[in-house]
Amino acid sequence: MKEACCILSCDIVNTDVVIVGTGAAGLFCALSLPETMKICMITKQKADESDSFLAQGGICMLRGEEDYESYFEDTMRAGHYENDEKAVELMIRSSNSVIRELLRYGVRFEKNADGALDYTKEGAHSRPRILFHEDITGKEITSTLLRQAQSRKNIEIREFTTMVDLVTENNTCSGVVCVAEDGTRYVINADNVVLASGGIGGLYQHSTNFPHITGDGLAIAIKHNVEVEHVDYVQIHPTSLYSTKPGRSFLISESVRGEGAVLLNKNKERFTDELQPRDVVSKAILAQMEKDGTDFVWEDMRPIGEETILQHFPNIYKHCLEEGYDVLKEPIPVVPAQHYHMGGIKVNLASRTSMNDLYAVGEASCNGVHGKNRLASNSLLESLVFAQRAADDIVYGINHVDADVEKVDMSAYDDLDSVFAEYKENIFGEMERERTNND
Repeated sequence: MKEACCILSCDIVNTDVVIVGTGAAGLFCALSLPETMKICMITKQKADESDSFLAQGGICMLRGEEDYESYFEDTMRAGHYENDEKAVELMIRSSNSVIRELLRYGVRFEKNADGALDYTKEGAHSRPRILFHEDITGKEITSTLLRQAQSRKNIEIREFTTMVDLVTENNTCSGVVCVAEDGTRYVINADNVVLASGGIGGLYQHSTNFPHITGDGLAIAIKHNVEVEHVDYVQIHPTSLYSTKPGRSFLISESVRGEGAVLLNKNKERFTDELQPRDVVSKAILAQMEKDGTDFVWEDMRPIGEETILQHFPNIYKHCLEEGYDVLKEPIPVVPAQHYHMGGIKVNLASRTSMNDLYAVGEASCNGVHGKNRLASNSLLESLVFAQRAADDIVYGINHVDADVEKVDMSAYDDLDSVFAEYKENIFGEMERERTNND
């Protein structure tokens, strides 16, 4: 879309806030806004097909003041000390209030025999501080938030609706251009736009992400010269289940190694410290694969014990069984896969982008919490904390500026394949520029 363009008539939907994405960040942002505000949420597929639903391990929580320094250091160390310290502090200090809100919404976290919240430990954490629900924590949190959003009269969710562009004028965002499942193109006019459109996994051949999560928000932001940061910071998860089948790679959670699983080479010998940060473990696995001349290494869950496997990791146990592996009796083949994007649309501590009335939250954003490499189970917490910050800023921030939504050239979206091919080039082109600048 061009700023100076031919005016073609199109349908316009008016709302107060449009949120692109129905993952944990988008839903928590919507629920944190007043029920007096009209909110429209859009998603490319079904509302329950965001990467937030796939998160297995859990969500971090500060376990008292005595845990603060170690939690802060664990996060900074995993991020190679490139994290924004203020953002990290804000996330950690906000964790208890966010968890209380999740419990109020009805999220079911595991509890111990005394009825208190139970905690697990993952790689690069110095102590257990991760709340979980079996091995489907993301599904438990996000499905609960989705039910809450669906019960709100002020929140409309439009499935199978793809954002193809932003409506902008004079560095102000006033809405999004959408394409419905039947090909209908229209504009959603809003005082504020929140990009919660997820990461870039769908651009990769091997990824733990849904294939339709292709970094649309990031690519469109680049098109409109919205500031981005660390676009080349892509996290590879050390352990996805090795398979020759096409499609999304099945994740073997960080918690599995946190509970005691070990990594083995082709001779079934242990070759690395499994509790190092993800990038370190991934490099060790790739080096071992090259040394052994194999396409995978082995992960042995048996040291965890049958009871813990069946109680804590029932989904992983079931999926591996369906793939022909009984984790109670044998190791499973694992291989690193693209998992998470630490870079994205640059935002401040209120989740504001460099464009007026445009916010970014979740994996689409880069607020500096993760640095160069994300600490396990910080993603859900970071998404919720800064989604709530965006909602607060929308309500209590500065006055918003209206822009003209009538000047939209719908003919620019006649060939959507070309549009999204250009967006893909935007992302990889920006990655290459950042790599070049860093060399």
